[in-house]
Amino acid sequence: MENLTIATAQFENKSGDKAYNLSVIEQMTADAAAQGAKAIAFHECSITGYTFARKLNKAQMLDLAEEIPGGPSITTLTEYARKYNIAILAGLFEKDKDDNLFKAYVCVDKTGLIAKHRKLHPFINTHLLPGTAYTVFDFYGWKCGILICYDNNVIENVRATTLLGAQVIFMPHVTMCTPSTRPGAGFVDPELWKNKEANAHLLRQEFDSLKGRQWLMKWLPARAYDNAVYAIFSNPIGMDDDQLKNGCSMIIDPYGDIMSECRSLNNEIVLAELTPDKLEKAGGYRYVQARKPDLYRDIIGREHESFQKVVWL
Repeated sequence: MENLTIATAQFENKSGDKAYNLSVIEQMTADAAAQGAKAIAFHECSITGYTFARKLNKAQMLDLAEEIPGGPSITTLTEYARKYNIAILAGLFEKDKDDNLFKAYVCVDKTGLIAKHRKLHPFINTHLLPGTAYTVFDFYGWKCGILICYDNNVIENVRATTLLGAQVIFMPHVTMCTPSTRPGAGFVDPELWKNKEANAHLLRQEFDSLKGRQWLMKWLPARAYDNAVYAIFSNPIGMDDDQLKNGCSMIIDPYGDIMSECRSLNNEIVLAELTPDKLEKAGGYRYVQARKPDLYRDIIGREHESFQKVVWL
């Protein structure tokens, strides 16, 4: 295994405007490639927009969604990947030939689609079906996995993906700055964004508070630390429909340390060089080896009906 340079991005998408979002993806992809990245990761539904989908009926969702790999967005991403010689990870709504709908995240290189993950815990639209499998794929001699947003909040998903061999897990999100039962949670006032330069200090305070980054830091580094994996976190900045998002896209190493992070209020990418040595030097590697599945195999495997409620919906 050789060192692997990865970029993660934050940008302000436009709801339902695939052409605009793909144009931004191309610009940021070109920038990442010029800086030496082998892959760039964008946020959940970065191609289509996300939060506005809660208002769409099934016919509207089917019109927005695409078949994968047959849809035009995958073709466009493949063209970008070929043009800039870099892999691109991005999200969109998917439909199959039977008009079933899914939340998908793809990895595309110059040869076309190399991986697709369907979100295991979708909730933004009632017509979305959950994925039924974990996703692990080979990339430049590394094993990579994908888990979308809420998938990462269920710790078993991260451990299962790790046990299937993942050393790097891409974690695309549209998260933070929404109400919750946890202390400190809530929306950030969209009025602040209308003059973000003048309100930059207040926006940063809000974005870094328990509404945003402080909450993220309670759990995201632990996913990387406990499993001795690199976590590639991506999240939008700015308005997503009527909600203001705080970005903070970052790359976390197997020690749970942040290697690089987007900190501006603008579209931004950051890069980090992943090295194989950390995978086995990190404490999580030893903890995974020390597991005793006989103690909890029957406990974890008990019958359980999944119940998922998102407070702000």
